[in-house]
Amino acid sequence: MEKSDKIYVAGHNGLLGSAIIRLLKEKGYTNLITKSSKELDLCNQKETFEFIKNENPDFIILTAAKVGSIKENKENPAEFLTENIEIEMNVINSAFKNGVKNLIFISSSVVYPENAPQPLKEKYLLNGPLEFENEAYGLAKIIGIKACEYYNKEYGYNYISVLPTNLYGINDNFDSEHSHVIPGIIKRMHDAKIENKPYIEVWGTGNIYREFLFIDDAADAILFILENSKDMDNFINIGSDEEILIKDLVFMLKEIIGYEGEILFDKTKSDGVYRRKLNNDKLNLMGWNPKTPLKEGLKITFQWYLKNKKVFEN
Repeated sequence: MEKSDKIYVAGHNGLLGSAIIRLLKEKGYTNLITKSSKELDLCNQKETFEFIKNENPDFIILTAAKVGSIKENKENPAEFLTENIEIEMNVINSAFKNGVKNLIFISSSVVYPENAPQPLKEKYLLNGPLEFENEAYGLAKIIGIKACEYYNKEYGYNYISVLPTNLYGINDNFDSEHSHVIPGIIKRMHDAKIENKPYIEVWGTGNIYREFLFIDDAADAILFILENSKDMDNFINIGSDEEILIKDLVFMLKEIIGYEGEILFDKTKSDGVYRRKLNNDKLNLMGWNPKTPLKEGLKITFQWYLKNKKVFEN
């Protein structure tokens, strides 16, 4: 890669896309292409094709996706399946048809079977049924992975799929209805502190393990993969090498935020799978490791939220 290469980051306003843009600029990459969803509808095949044809990027980083909470995934599977397939296939097919030979597709750890051995290795893909609550999203992401693999095999292209663990950090979505676990707890706990509420409720028992990766580390891993993609397999995990009980995560955030009320776990709500930990060996052996411990990343995220919370106030 050259610093002058034209790089299109699809989904640049999102959590991961914005972190990638920040890092590329810091590293001196000067020819970056971005379009908001209002400017370019990636669900529209013709629009997407014409845009990529006219811009003719050297590299595409496909972070754009329809994402949401477990509740939204469970209640709207048709939308999560169809919209994600439309986005990824419109971009991947348009890249192929316009001769763009280098692409990174951001997939997800939910593509792995619900009962696969832990930690999750890349070879476990398609070895069993998916977790029901994330099945539609996972199926869509599997289609993207296989499309990239097939274009590489049939045409000699360099389309790499990356499977990150749960991401959090700067520019996360703290909206009460649409956020994931870390931003959702931060917002509700901080609101409870300000309003002197005696307790907050957290979905599930809290007795499940999850792995979290700070967003700047995820962006660093993706740039590392981009710069070394000729030596990569078709798809590769990006993990944090660190996991935590959700209950311990909640109490860690309680300490960081300074909330003094009680934590009530709503055991009538689903926990999801007991554990989802990625095996990070491939990336570690190539020389990449995460830099930000979970507690440090949570502190940075909370401070960012305090400075930007007006955007998320309902």
